[in-house]
Amino acid sequence: MIHHANHVRPNRDGLKVGGHQASCASVISIMAALYFEMLKPEDRLAVKPHAGPVFHAANYLFGRQDRAKLETLRQFGGIQPYPSRVKDGAEVDFSTGSVGLGVALTSFGSLVQDYVKLHKLGRQEIPAGRHIAIVGDAELDEGNIYEALLEGWKHDIRNVWWVVDYNRQSLDSVVQDRLFGRIEGLFRDMGWNVVTLKYGRKLQAAFAREGGESLRRWIDDCPNSLYSALTFQGGAAWRAALLTDLGREEGIRAIIDPLSDAELGALMTNLGGHDVATLLEAFRAQDVAGDQPTCFIAYTIKGMGLPFAGHKDNHAGLMSKEQMAGFKAEMNIRDGHEWDRFEGLCLPEARLQSFLDSVPFARKLAPEGRRLAAPAVPVPGQASFPRPRVPAGRKLSTQAAFGEVLAELGRGQGEAAAIAQRIVTTSPDVTVSTNLGPWVNRRGVFDRHLKNDVFRDAKLASAQRWGMSPEGQHIELGIAEQNLFLLLSALGLAHDLYGARLLPVGTVYDPFVNRGLDALIYACYQDARFMLVSTPSGLTLAPEGGQHQSVNTPLIGIAQDRLASFEPAFADELAILMRWGFEHMQKPEGSAVWLRLSTRGLEQPARELDPRGVIAGAHWLVPPAPGARIAIAYQGPVAPEAMAAFEELRGEEPGAGLLAITSPDRLHAEWLAARRKARQGDGHRFGAPSHVESLLAPMAPGSALVTVLDGHPAAHAWLGAVRGQRVVPLGVDHFGQAGDIPDLYREYGLDSDAILDACAQALLG
Repeated sequence: MIHHANHVRPNRDGLKVGGHQASCASVISIMAALYFEMLKPEDRLAVKPHAGPVFHAANYLFGRQDRAKLETLRQFGGIQPYPSRVKDGAEVDFSTGSVGLGVALTSFGSLVQDYVKLHKLGRQEIPAGRHIAIVGDAELDEGNIYEALLEGWKHDIRNVWWVVDYNRQSLDSVVQDRLFGRIEGLFRDMGWNVVTLKYGRKLQAAFAREGGESLRRWIDDCPNSLYSALTFQGGAAWRAALLTDLGREEGIRAIIDPLSDAELGALMTNLGGHDVATLLEAFRAQDVAGDQPTCFIAYTIKGMGLPFAGHKDNHAGLMSKEQMAGFKAEMNIRDGHEWDRFEGLCLPEARLQSFLDSVPFARKLAPEGRRLAAPAVPVPGQASFPRPRVPAGRKLSTQAAFGEVLAELGRGQGEAAAIAQRIVTTSPDVTVSTNLGPWVNRRGVFDRHLKNDVFRDAKLASAQRWGMSPEGQHIELGIAEQNLFLLLSALGLAHDLYGARLLPVGTVYDPFVNRGLDALIYACYQDARFMLVSTPSGLTLAPEGGQHQSVNTPLIGIAQDRLASFEPAFADELAILMRWGFEHMQKPEGSAVWLRLSTRGLEQPARELDPRGVIAGAHWLVPPAPGARIAIAYQGPVAPEAMAAFEELRGEEPGAGLLAITSPDRLHAEWLAARRKARQGDGHRFGAPSHVESLLAPMAPGSALVTVLDGHPAAHAWLGAVRGQRVVPLGVDHFGQAGDIPDLYREYGLDSDAILDACAQALLG
């Protein structure tokens, strides 16, 4: 596959296609042992990113991959460079490519599988499976793996295997010696079983002979860099090195002298990760040993069997056409038969096919295949959906309103009963401070084991009643945000992986979305469905200072694919968006949903909103008069300042408008879609205009928009391109500082005076 992509398929732009032949060769025996004996249909896998071609080749043998598709590796519309759930089809359980994240996700997948089973929500006829990661050793440099290990220990995860392809090479270099002595200790400290597979059967037999212990010690003490260099140089180099260091040891010459250079090279590279019998023996033993999480350290050689095996620069290496011809001859592959399923094998085709048919992983997991089906959960209608009722004169923040809505859903009464059963919340040690506490009090904390609330049992006063049990619906995490987004990813794929429709809700402080951003992007790339609530946000957090204030998150919301982002100002808008979000998360064309909320309490307007404008991204509080020269647009908790400025403005400009923006992301996405349709129509518009075009249509050409949000002003600056209006965007583009809201809004240009100054600038030019 890789050779075809680089040397046979036409190359129109001259760029190297790549495909990691050395990394594939390193892991082939491991994947063969797993796929063709050990795996069961219910097992879920994260395949080492660079082993994607091996994964597709295995599925081709099973009849789950098209022959023609194999020729499209790294081609537009073809097989992706790294396994992708969305782009490569149902055989991919977990996307991999952002190194380390797919590995860690298997731990959280196991936790979610337990959650589903213990709540009796999934397909009960499908047994619990193992979650297996095939890991590149350099991936273990990623910090998120160790965060996930610690979280897995806290939650007592089960049925997880990590099989490490320990070839001791990374992209740039050879891995430091004895690194795994340290890593092995970390795994054991986290409650994992560790199985080291260093030597294959040939070397083990040699070690049993006279002089064998000396040979073993020499290999054990051999630096990784020297071992790699000797592997690349071949048998003659091995012989010279061994005779120099061990030539006078009893029995050594009897081991090596009868061997040809090729045979000696094969012996010295007979590592456990390339010996299928050794691998199977270890896998079988652990299969019957129980459900303790296990790390297999399988020693391998990067590029095993290829001309550049062991060379420190082989990561991106590709065989030349001449080298491939020699390799094909060695493998008994005839020209023109490279794609034949059983080419090069000496057994009859019928026997080979019979073997494949008997492999456990060849069985169908369910009638619909590996991607399970789960019906949507009914969401109460808008009239029945909880909405905070705010007495006159009481102020309410969107964060508090979120807590009230979720707590009311937690009662599980009437139309909310079905949705309450499927909501599962999680948070990285900020459950109380993001207003999840009332929900948790009603629904409990999930734990595989029953654990009483000691404070409650001792009758000690506490607002939190946090008993832990298998029936709980909140998963409490440590403070690592990467783990939050990995868990949301696993929860948000439960319908596909475990046949259970869950409605995950995760809360986090808004600035710390950036800490877990890689994992958030990874979750969206897999099309995981969840509701992210980030709060408190912006410098409106005031006394907390710049370290806890956020600036760029509105821009992330606009830019991130498969994530619909909103920032409502009032509780009624929030209730509309939460209800819509729970439905949108479940639709085939839907996505994850992000709500950016605030701790600033605002007086709540008495009104009945049309949900359509709120969901589409904006609605007029005061529509502009036809031909209006100016409008003020606000987003989020700066609403009072915008409203105060507007009241002064329309004394001078009676036709001015006041626009409430709930989602620049939704406005921008629909506007871009409308632009694409216009281009496809040869310049002639067809279909309805986008929502933002309709909103701004009454205003005069060349009129002005003054926009304001507690975030980066670029989130609104693009509005001027919609109909040619002049935009004066106000927002925050520097780190904040401690203070109170009046001081901070004045300093950063968010108060009503700054808005009026911007209006004057816009009108005067």
